[in-house]
Amino acid sequence: MKLQIRKAEESDVSLLLSLIRDLATYEKMLSEVVTNEEVLRESLFSDKPAAEALIGECDGETVGFAIFFHNFSTFVGKRGLYLEDLFVKEEFRGRGFGKEFLVQLSQIAVERNCGRFEWAVLDWNVDAIGFYKKLGAVAMEDWRVFRLAGEALQDLAKQ
Repeated sequence: MKLQIRKAEESDVSLLLSLIRDLATYEKMLSEVVTNEEVLRESLFSDKPAAEALIGECDGETVGFAIFFHNFSTFVGKRGLYLEDLFVKEEFRGRGFGKEFLVQLSQIAVERNCGRFEWAVLDWNVDAIGFYKKLGAVAMEDWRVFRLAGEALQDLAKQ
């Protein structure tokens, strides 16, 4: 069984939305998924896409996906690669497919001269944390992620 990772195409929008819902279900956050095919199409496949997506397939079956975009480090003075989501379907876990995605994303980061490759993980996902540490990733223990969304974002924008 060999994983084939390919760049997502516009015709994959409904597949990506289904995979996003699968990820949200796994993370117990399905109620937070508010995107739809139109929004994904615009965000991923417009003239100026906000992010890129990869799809993994094995023997004609979809294994999972990754969505990533560029950020920027003022300290390094270079753009970085930020992995927003990586998801491998449950029935395909434990076969090295998650590592394959991370290898491919690392290669993209190196090819694009990125100074960093970063992502976040839920603190309860100890399996993923252990997996990332085995690959050499370092948890940024001193940092906390903050978010403005919904009404709080709207309120601050009005000030």
